Amino acid sequence: MNTIKAFLTIGIIGSVVIAVLFIDFTYKTFSYRQKTQKTDAIVVLTGGKGRVEEGVRLFRESRAEFLIFVGVDPSVRKSDLYRQKHGDPSADNVILEKSSRNTLENSLFGRDVIVSNGVHSVLLITSRYHLKRASILFRNSLPKDITIIPYPVDSVNLKESWWSHGGSFQLLFREFYKYCMLRMFFLLAPGDLRESVLPTVSGG
Repeated sequence: MNTIKAFLTIGIIGSVVIAVLFIDFTYKTFSYRQKTQKTDAIVVLTGGKGRVEEGVRLFRESRAEFLIFVGVDPSVRKSDLYRQKHGDPSADNVILEKSSRNTLENSLFGRDVIVSNGVHSVLLITSRYHLKRASILFRNSLPKDITIIPYPVDSVNLKESWWSHGGSFQLLFREFYKYCMLRMFFLLAPGDLRESVLPTVSGG
C-alpha cells in the first residue's frame, strides 16, 4: 500500500512539474517580439508559411548585409525566393543552403554558411512555435561570440488561446517535448555541435 502511495505521489509531483514547465515554455513562446535592429545576416529557416516573405521584406529594408535561406529544397532557385528590383540589395548576398532537412541539420549546415561569411550577428526567422527549439540548436551550434536574435513569424496554426484550441495545444506540446529533449542533451553533451562539418552550399 505504501508503495502505491509513493508511486501516486511521484506521479502527481511529476505531472505538476511538467505542467509548470509547459506553461513557462508557452508563455516564453508568446513573449517573443519582432525586433528591428540590424544584424550581419538574416537567417530564414524555410518550410513554414510567411518565413521567406518576412525575411525578404527585412532584407529589402537593408536590415542585414546577407540573407541566408536554410533548408531550401534542391529544386528551388534563388530567383524563386528573391527577385532583385531597382534599389534592392544585391542578389549576390542571398545564399541558399540546400543540404539540411530538419531543425538539427538547419543549425549544423547553417552554422558553416554563417561562419564562412564572417557573420557575427544573425536575425533568426522561423515560426513562433518553432523559435525556442531553433534558438537553442543555433546557440549550441554557432560559435559563442555570434549574437542570435530570435524573430517570430506568426501562423494561423497557433492561437494565443491555445488552451481552448486542440491543434495549438498539440503543436505546442510537441515542441515542448522536443525542446526538453534538447535541453537534456545539451546538459549532458555541451558544445558537441560546434565541431564543423561543411555542407554543400548553392548560390543559385
